[in-house]
Order: sequence, then C-alpha cells, then structure tokens
Amino acid sequence: MADTADTMADTVLTDVSDGLATITINRPDAMNAMNTAAKVALRDALRAVADDTAVRAVLLTATGRAFCVGQDLKEHVAKLAEARDTDGGNALSTVREHYNPIVRTLTEMEKPVVAGVNGVAAGAGFGFALAADYRVVADTAAFNTSFAGVALTADSGVSWTLPRLIGASRAADLLFFPRSISAQEAYELGIANKVVPAADLAKEALAVARALADGPTVAYAALKASVAYGAGHTLAESLEKEDELQTRAGASQDHTIAVEAFLAKQRPKYLGR
Repeated sequence: MADTADTMADTVLTDVSDGLATITINRPDAMNAMNTAAKVALRDALRAVADDTAVRAVLLTATGRAFCVGQDLKEHVAKLAEARDTDGGNALSTVREHYNPIVRTLTEMEKPVVAGVNGVAAGAGFGFALAADYRVVADTAAFNTSFAGVALTADSGVSWTLPRLIGASRAADLLFFPRSISAQEAYELGIANKVVPAADLAKEALAVARALADGPTVAYAALKASVAYGAGHTLAESLEKEDELQTRAGASQDHTIAVEAFLAKQRPKYLGR
C-alpha cells in the first residue's frame, strides 16, 4: 500500500454544486485503501455535508481503478507491531473512531446518498457502498467482504447492511468464504441498483445523484428514516412512525408544490423544505 504520509486535504476531495455534494476518495495509487488521514478526512467531510443545509444529496465515489479496498494493511501492520511493542493500545480502535462514524453518517444523514462504485469495493469499502442509499456500479467493478480473509470479523456496518440486502444465508456465505463478486452478480443479488459501462459511470452516477438533489428531499429524508426504523420495529410501531413522518412530509412546502404542480400538469420545482 502507499505511504501513510498523505494529508487529509488531498486524500478526500469535496465539491458542492447546486445542492449536490460530491465526495471523492483520492488515494488511487493505493487503490483508495483507508489510512488514518483518509479515514479522518472522509469522516469529517461526510459530517460537514450532512450538516450543510445547502446540500440536498451526496455522491460518494473515488478516483482510479478502485472504489475502496478497505483498511490500508501496511499502516495496520505497523499499528499491530506498535501495540505489541508497547504492550497496550488497540490497533483496531479505528473501527470505533473512524469506520463507525463514517457509516452512521452515511446511513443517518437526512439526505440521500449515492455510491458511484467505479472499481473494487472490499472490506470497509464494501461497507461504505452498502451504507449508501443507492449504488450505481461500473460493469468492471467488484465487491468482496474480505474480513475473514485476514482473520477479522465484519465492520463498517456490513453485518447489518449485507443481510438486509441479500438475506442472512447469502450474507453468511459471502462473509465466511470471501470472494470477488462481479458487478452483474451484485445486481442479481440486489447489492447494485444499476450497472453501467465503466466509461459511463461518472456520468450515470452524477445523473442519479442530481435527480435526487433536485427532488423532494424532505420526503427522501422521511423515506430513509422510515425504512431504517422499520428494520428493527414491529408493524404497529412502524405504522406509528409512518404517521409521524407523513405528518412532517405533508406539512412541507415541497408537498404543496408537488400537489399544485400535479394539478397544473407542470413539473414541480422543489425547495427542499
């Protein structure tokens, strides 16, 4: 893997334009493996756009031929050695400090997140893609859980997101026996929402993210919250939650705009409030 001396400023790039934030993991020479600088930069960039009221949707993508191959193992080996030599410390405290906040921000922010998966997504990188609300995947991309291959358990939310998408049995197969999953198989399993030619990935992912940024984002936030809530609650509880969220969506300006536009047979122009 590449040297860990990257600065946070260049390992993750952020661009905000007309309500759409594009966050790009930028360690192409390391296949976008996550060293400490990259993890801190990604965590902080996601938190910033989640809190930015001008941002209505987020596109997460990467440079080079990989989306993200997970933990930078060169840095990880050094941290393991340091922990042994000092007889203390936890080389995997990064899960709590970095990966958990990254995934929670992706899943909990009140705006839709699109993952533009340009290449291999493995380990934590797979987790980041799964934490997005919609995945546009290059036909040359691949996915791999990877964790058991280095004698580790799942992190970055994979134990929660993967079974929800493909079922517990298939998830167990991919976790216990890590292998490369092609873009086409990912689509068939329900991991990829859309598979496009690699040359068109940037354009197609941007189009999906732009459509969401221009859409009824109050409703999208409510949809995201209701689906997450329903995963851990009863039908009766979920119906109560739907009532709460529908009341909020119904009181939004976007709802009024949508109804008036429908009656006038016009295209609505949403305000995101």
